Amino acid sequence: MTDTSFETSAAVYELLDTMKGLDQEFLTGPKALADDQAVLEGYRWIFSITQVALDVYVWADTNRPRFTEIVGPYKKWGGDNSDAFYFMTRVDPSRTYRVTVDPGDAVYLSLTVYGGPDDGRYSERIVGTLNTTQMTPNPDGTYEMMISPNDHDGNFLKLAPDAVVACTRDYMNNPVNGEKARWHIECLDPAPPWSDIHTDAEVARRFQHATTWVKQQAAMVPIPLGTLNHIDDPFPVPTETFGWAAGDASYAMGAFELDDDEALVLKGSSPECVFWNMCLWNQFLHCFNYDYDDVTTNGSKVQLDEDGSWTIVIAAKDPGVPNWVSTQGRPHGRIWFRWFLPERTPDPISAEVVKLAELS
Repeated sequence: MTDTSFETSAAVYELLDTMKGLDQEFLTGPKALADDQAVLEGYRWIFSITQVALDVYVWADTNRPRFTEIVGPYKKWGGDNSDAFYFMTRVDPSRTYRVTVDPGDAVYLSLTVYGGPDDGRYSERIVGTLNTTQMTPNPDGTYEMMISPNDHDGNFLKLAPDAVVACTRDYMNNPVNGEKARWHIECLDPAPPWSDIHTDAEVARRFQHATTWVKQQAAMVPIPLGTLNHIDDPFPVPTETFGWAAGDASYAMGAFELDDDEALVLKGSSPECVFWNMCLWNQFLHCFNYDYDDVTTNGSKVQLDEDGSWTIVIAAKDPGVPNWVSTQGRPHGRIWFRWFLPERTPDPISAEVVKLAELS
């Protein structure tokens, strides 16, 4: 007779109960959302973060790892964008892994290992990062790197005792038509028997970690809009990060709130860097739907002014000027800039609300 007293049962029910209550975070209380479209996106967000939790904490195997895509057109959370591909795998800090990648058309590519609690909470620090400016390629243009607690020659990233996950980043100027990077990871140490891993206690632990991660993500959003129609001054490449943020990029953030007949005109310039872009997000840190409209732009697309600066126009309707980024009719949202490997911290960006008629 089958035993029905599984630890895993209680862990699964806790995850389901957690999911069932997540919409209250954006339907009621101080973080309640003001427009219907944002609420509908909130329901999608619930399943995006749950899918990532299951991929990274329930299915992932540090003995036989695979990179799994954690953001994309149908998996939006945590600051996704149209130009980037992110893959994740869990790692065991006592094991040695070989990672290989064919960069394809990526203009920026990196592998980052994060450290922190091994219980589903977000990572607390970067253990180490390797990007293409720090690595020696193979003769065929591919890269091979070792991540291990033991020293290795060549492209190498040393695992600290609290290393928990590895994340890849690929940024492309033309992600629609360009060739994506292809990543592969293998553990070089022998694996224990499957029966030793697939136990009730172990599967329950994995679901518990997934629930912890979902709860922590839910506590972070919806984020406030902040100062409207304004871009905060860019801040330099950080020496410390939280969560799974990049450690070699400079960022700037802002917000817009516009009527249908208004536009937000942004003026700025970008330092030399390997890649930069700007994205519009909702309060769940979803990039707007880039399958339908240009809701992002990047340095390869932006038409520069004569002095090398740029002017980006955010509006619901096409004003007939270069560098228009669509709000898709949303009354408000977040604005996010990033510059990878910049030669210096970018200069402040000006923002001005004008009538669309004034632009055309």
